[in-house]
Amino acid sequence: MDLLLLLKALILGIVEGATEFLPISSTGHLIIIGDLLGYNDDTSKVFKIVIQLAAILAVCWEYRARLIKVATGLPTQPSARRFVGMLIIGFLPAAVLGLIFHSTIKELLFNPITVATALVVGGLIILYVEKRTYHPRINDVDEMRWGDALKVGFAQALAMIPGTSRSGATIMGGLIFGLSRKTAAEFSFFLAIPTMFAATVYDLYKNWELLRLEDLPVFAVGFIASFVAGMWAVKSFIKFISNHTFVVFAWYRIVFGLIVLATWYFGWVEWSEA
Repeated sequence: MDLLLLLKALILGIVEGATEFLPISSTGHLIIIGDLLGYNDDTSKVFKIVIQLAAILAVCWEYRARLIKVATGLPTQPSARRFVGMLIIGFLPAAVLGLIFHSTIKELLFNPITVATALVVGGLIILYVEKRTYHPRINDVDEMRWGDALKVGFAQALAMIPGTSRSGATIMGGLIFGLSRKTAAEFSFFLAIPTMFAATVYDLYKNWELLRLEDLPVFAVGFIASFVAGMWAVKSFIKFISNHTFVVFAWYRIVFGLIVLATWYFGWVEWSEA
């Protein structure tokens, strides 16, 4: 058993789980850190899909009571059907655009330099959004309307560009469209479930031939690390945004992105191409 490979799996699993639901781009971090660790071969593609699945299951577990209530209430409760309907509407823009542009984006944009640039730009956008004065009109997910879900869904579609951050795009979009911080974050978490499940199933289908039994220990380590880190991240993030803005995440993105760009510009790190 390759202990170094297991260590890489542990690191990347923690990175995925800790960053998936924060507005700092988990995909971007996996691309950059995977490149630094030298874990960017074909097997790593499937590995990243597996640890993303673990992060999805973490948020499902955290909100299991709400999800069970919705599932059991679908036959009889209009509120449950409305909730699911909003998730479907929010999911559609990313689903349609993803089917059209998924392969092209992965081929051209999945590299550390694109990610670093998107991190910086996204950080500047967050700073701009946070400087505005807001008067939220929606303080609970159940108060959202169909149009609100659709607008947040289009914001989520921007995250197909690696480094943008799915949660960052949906939360910032939610704030702009009148959602409170907590509501924007929670809807982002709920919207992640169908979006990420669909992306995971699609990626597994596209890369099915890369699955190998001998990779199971590596995948297991990454899966467990991602699940545990994801649980921690969801709980901590909700508590954090109750009393803080997203400015700290904006500056983190900008500094991290500029460091990567500097290492590329001065030739200190030989980053891989798309």
